[in-house]
Amino acid sequence: MNTEGCFSKKKKLFCFPYAGGSATVYNKFNKYLDENIELMPIEYAGRGKRINEEFYTDISCAIDDIYKQVSQRINEYEFAFFGHSMGSVIAYEVCKRIRENCGREPLHIFVSGRYPPHINKEGGILHILPDDKFKDEILKVGGTPREVFENKVFAKLFIPILRADYKLIELYTFKDDCIKFKSGITVFSGKDDKIVERNELFEWQKYSEYGIAVYEFDGGHFFINDCIKEISEIINNTLINNMIPV
Repeated sequence: MNTEGCFSKKKKLFCFPYAGGSATVYNKFNKYLDENIELMPIEYAGRGKRINEEFYTDISCAIDDIYKQVSQRINEYEFAFFGHSMGSVIAYEVCKRIRENCGREPLHIFVSGRYPPHINKEGGILHILPDDKFKDEILKVGGTPREVFENKVFAKLFIPILRADYKLIELYTFKDDCIKFKSGITVFSGKDDKIVERNELFEWQKYSEYGIAVYEFDGGHFFINDCIKEISEIINNTLINNMIPV
């Protein structure tokens, strides 16, 4: 226990994958994170170790399940959240649920590759497209090698996962006023991301009582795959060295 007698010294970093991702996408962060940060990647139903489970039917079903996973692991621990793309929306909703039910909030929230929940963008509904058109749209976003779709075995496994996740995020409706958390927020983005506009990054300020920090990296929507070391250093400085923006 620390000197305040409340929490373990080790901090848990819960990481929420992007659409189509599994918990393993965050494993590479372990190489760079401080030894006092325990990586806690969340596995969604229907992939990875949970491949035999049914996909979530909607965002509420997803949050119910993910909240149970997180809330059971935060006793006597300080914790933080990290989410990329769809994972940023999951992080927000789980944070809200934990505050409502447990009276706690993360030390910090890291959001990546996503505009905040209150911004509603009109766009196509990809999850109902035929396979060929769906694959074309996914390839435009980047992050998925074309070889995955060209391999019939991989495609048969991967396309249903992507469709299920795109359904969640495309049918997601923001129902609240912007809730201001006591957590600081750090925003990561790719300079060439076609999904997120630069001015939208600063809209995350509406969700924190404190300041936010915005970091832009070379690359598109999946810039994080090439910037793991740099992102990990920012996480370390924020959670361990208390370099939290105010």
